[in-house]
Amino acid sequence: MDEYPFQMHKVCMTLFKLIGANLGVDPDKLCSIYQDGIQGIRMNYYPPCQQADKVIGLTPHSDATRLTLLVQVNDVQGLQIKKSDTWVPIKPIPGAIIINIGDIM
Repeated sequence: MDEYPFQMHKVCMTLFKLIGANLGVDPDKLCSIYQDGIQGIRMNYYPPCQQADKVIGLTPHSDATRLTLLVQVNDVQGLQIKKSDTWVPIKPIPGAIIINIGDIM
């Protein structure tokens, strides 16, 4: 578990560089702002359920962070994004990392 946060930090720094370049700001400056930021890991496990309509997951929310990296490890479909005031389910893709840009960004 020691290596995972280190690798996720590297992914985030790469993403900050790309975001900075796309916004037309100095990518290294954007990275330096977030280089020493607080990093947290939270794990939620949702096993397959025959009565998915009876499951209570996380409440609808926005991410207050800078970036959120989500890894879905099974085929349980529960993640949704809000697009045009409608909640849209996200189908899990094996091996994919979902990147949420948080409120701070």
